[in-house]
Amino acid sequence: MQDTVETASSAVIVAIDGPSGTGKSSTSKAVAAKLGLSYLDTGAQYRAITWWMLSNGIDTEDPQAIALAAAKPVIVSGTDPSAPTITVDGLDASGPIRTQEVTSKVSAVSAVPEVRALITDLQRTIAAAAEGGIVVEGRDIGTTVLPDADLKVFLTASAEARAARRSGELKGKEATDLATTKAALIKRDAADSGRKTSPLAKADDAVEVDTTDLTLDQVIECVVTLVEEKRAAK
Repeated sequence: MQDTVETASSAVIVAIDGPSGTGKSSTSKAVAAKLGLSYLDTGAQYRAITWWMLSNGIDTEDPQAIALAAAKPVIVSGTDPSAPTITVDGLDASGPIRTQEVTSKVSAVSAVPEVRALITDLQRTIAAAAEGGIVVEGRDIGTTVLPDADLKVFLTASAEARAARRSGELKGKEATDLATTKAALIKRDAADSGRKTSPLAKADDAVEVDTTDLTLDQVIECVVTLVEEKRAAK
């Protein structure tokens, strides 16, 4: 019984936001794994619905068409940080959602209010059901999805550092030169920050961590320390 009480009291909800290439996914998964928390990649959910739209012939430049189809796909996210999964209508979508085609269209699809409302509800449901706590990463988690999260972290990095990391991730798959990658990241930032519904933004009470000159291990250790401090204060 004592163990149950301790587990419940130490449950913590962590929101990690920031633009692409800041180390969000790697950091979030590692922190969740180290602390025994669940993990949710919200960006994968928006990629999943974008992939479904493309696969089903929906015009991703037509917000009305996207809105009408938004409720059709069934998206299921696994929350094991060591092996996160995502399916769409029962099909494994973990590979298809990472293509350049999906990357180039996801901002337009995710900007549609009906899409954001549906996915936000899904994210809140998953977070509420996570026993022991969860690390949720995205772009509007601390500001919109989970404004009452126990800890909010906003990761940043220079455009150059982010482009280098993202280009490295694509090698062997869809490798691009740094200038092209940097331009794509800046374009995505502008789209995500400028959308009317739940834009990419740092929550007022978020802890900002600039990862430009930090190794991944240093970023992970920094966030783990922040989470442990929050746990100890509960």
